[in-house]
Parts: sequence; structure tokens; C-alpha cells
Amino acid sequence: MAEFILKDMTARRGIAEEFYIASAATSTEEIWHGVGNPVYPPARDELAKHGISCQGKRAVQMTRADYENYDYLIGMDQWNIRNMTRIAGGDPKGKMHLLLSFAGRPGEDIADPWYAGNFDRTYADIFDGCLGLLKYLGFNEN
Repeated sequence: MAEFILKDMTARRGIAEEFYIASAATSTEEIWHGVGNPVYPPARDELAKHGISCQGKRAVQMTRADYENYDYLIGMDQWNIRNMTRIAGGDPKGKMHLLLSFAGRPGEDIADPWYAGNFDRTYADIFDGCLGLLKYLGFNEN
């Protein structure tokens, strides 16, 4: 969801060309025989309620190379950060952050809607985190 919310925010501000935004799993739970599952239907439906499409997205797993290829690696929860650190072999450049830390909520995890079933709350938290990230990067709301 975060990939598409942030892509939508940057597109609406006319700054999408300044970003390369992608998401990757930190586990293989949604990847079978090398093929990732599409976005979970309730997550897709929640994005659609806000006019955001995630058409064509399939799960991919984070790789060690992603650490060098991206300026920021953002996790939704502490488990993501642990797995990202393991996959990358550490975080010597301090690139890994919890999304909600950008919303002034350091150490707070976004509840996993897979288990909680509360996709609207997850959307709101991700929206706040993405908005905070854009502000942190110097892109104020238009």
C-alpha cells in the first residue's frame, strides 16, 4: 500500500519524476516458485476507495543490492527493519527507517492489516507516514 500511496502523493504534487518508488517483501510468504502474488484484495480495495490503482503489482523480495540502489529503505514495522538489516548485511549508512518515524511517531509500527483486518486504519497510518516523509525531504504539501 505504501508504494502506491507515495506514488500518488508525488504524482499529485508534480514531483513524481524526482523519485523512484518501489516496494519489496522481506520474506517469501507471498512469492511462490519465483512468482509473487498480486496485491492482497482488501488492500487493493482500500487503495481503490482513494482512487489509487495498484494494477499489475506482484510481490518481489528485497535483495542485498537494494541497499546500494536506494537512498531510503522504509519498513512498516520492527520485523521489516530486522529482516531488511539481515538481507542487506547491516545498515552502515543509516538508510533504514520506520515509516511512522517521519510522522513524529518513532518506534511505532503500522499494524499489519493481514492480521488486524483494519485496512482503513493502515491506510491512514501509511498516508501520515508518507506525508511526513515528503515533508522531511523538503516537499511541502501543495
